[in-house]
Amino acid sequence: MYFEKISTPGLGCFSHVIGCPVAGVMAVVDPRRDVGVYLRIAEKNGMRVTHIFDTHVHADHVSGALELRAATGADIYIHESAPVAYEAKKLKDGDEFRFGRAVLRALHTPGHTPNSVSFLAADLDRSPEPQMILTGDLLFVGDVGRPDLPGDELLEEQTENLYNSLYKILGALPDCLEVHPSHGQGSLCGSGMSEKPFSTLGYERLANPMLRYPDFASFKQAILSKAPMRPQSFSAIIRANMNGAAPAPGRADSALTPEKTDELRRDGAALLDLRDAFSFATAYIPGSVNVDFSGGPRLNWVGAAVAPDSRLALILPSDDGFEDMRTELRRIGYDGVEGWLRGGVRAWIDSGRGTESLPYLSVSELRVRLAGPNPPALLDVRGPEEFNGGRIDGAVNHTFEMIMRGDACPAGADTEAVVVCQSGFRAGVAASMLKARGLANISVLAGGMDAWRNTAGDERQCLM
Repeated sequence: MYFEKISTPGLGCFSHVIGCPVAGVMAVVDPRRDVGVYLRIAEKNGMRVTHIFDTHVHADHVSGALELRAATGADIYIHESAPVAYEAKKLKDGDEFRFGRAVLRALHTPGHTPNSVSFLAADLDRSPEPQMILTGDLLFVGDVGRPDLPGDELLEEQTENLYNSLYKILGALPDCLEVHPSHGQGSLCGSGMSEKPFSTLGYERLANPMLRYPDFASFKQAILSKAPMRPQSFSAIIRANMNGAAPAPGRADSALTPEKTDELRRDGAALLDLRDAFSFATAYIPGSVNVDFSGGPRLNWVGAAVAPDSRLALILPSDDGFEDMRTELRRIGYDGVEGWLRGGVRAWIDSGRGTESLPYLSVSELRVRLAGPNPPALLDVRGPEEFNGGRIDGAVNHTFEMIMRGDACPAGADTEAVVVCQSGFRAGVAASMLKARGLANISVLAGGMDAWRNTAGDERQCLM
């Protein structure tokens, strides 16, 4: 049996390839939208893709099933309850598929979505008994899938389904099974995932807190209290995955002049600046939103900060990364990328156009300002649990989700305000969003609460 896990950085997504080089056939489970990686695996190992499986209608990334079918002619399979508008073969509980000496058997395991399935996988060269389970978004390493994404009207039913799938359906399976989920750390389909990409069912029963509740009532209370942020892109991604996403655009010279970028900006396009936060802070094009990609893609934060149907002009760290950035953004459904500003902010400045800056305050600077006669307002954008676990005296909890929804900001348009989060990353994104909406006197606490706690001082200590 051939088995390979494909990681998608920036989203915490995994897809899986399973097949048999001797028989020359393989299946792909939960393919990402840029499908070249699967074609290369097939060619290298003398296999052809014959089956494409989606474990459910995804919310956090656009499926590559249609693009992979277009490239290979393979059939797409999804659970019979999935309300997809494109042509697909319907799975039901117990269906089996054989790929030479590899066998997959479908289990209907609703809870994350009503149409979620898992797959038991067996290597017949070793044993007819399953060796692993591909759990999709049902069970992760260290956590379980969230049940809220299909909507509030299904939340009660989905929570019960999730419990039954985890405790009864998976509960009947042996400890020795390897667990291979479709998400890992960095995904927003769960909130407490481990960095490890796989586990065993027995170890998850031992160490995963969500598998250790004595009854449904306690499980329900826990799962409903821990749902992470839902980016605004999720609803659009679900629609794309139900209707079938458009094929990838061809390569094109999408370099923009400052004049064209300015024209797009005035015509309502969003300016997405993907430089590091401190470069953005020094000089940025007015109206830009910054998501720092310097440490790798942060796609969920793009999904939180930018409307999913936006036309986009990109501000990049260099002129040679556009195609990679466009691929990343297509993974979460941002197909309206018009291009990138050639020469970046330097070209914008050289054209005579103005820029703005976003001040970062050190902890020592903020302490001085807070002790002075006109202290700034403190906007803490962390979640309520983080905020209640320790905050700066006088801070107001105006969460990132509230900013994302467009809730009225407690700081007025001309009020001096400092944005605070745990490390400074969320605060930087949030501050750029607030400034784009017209709050002129905004700054960011560099290093966030981590730096505040690590810096000695008597003024305004953390409140618990």
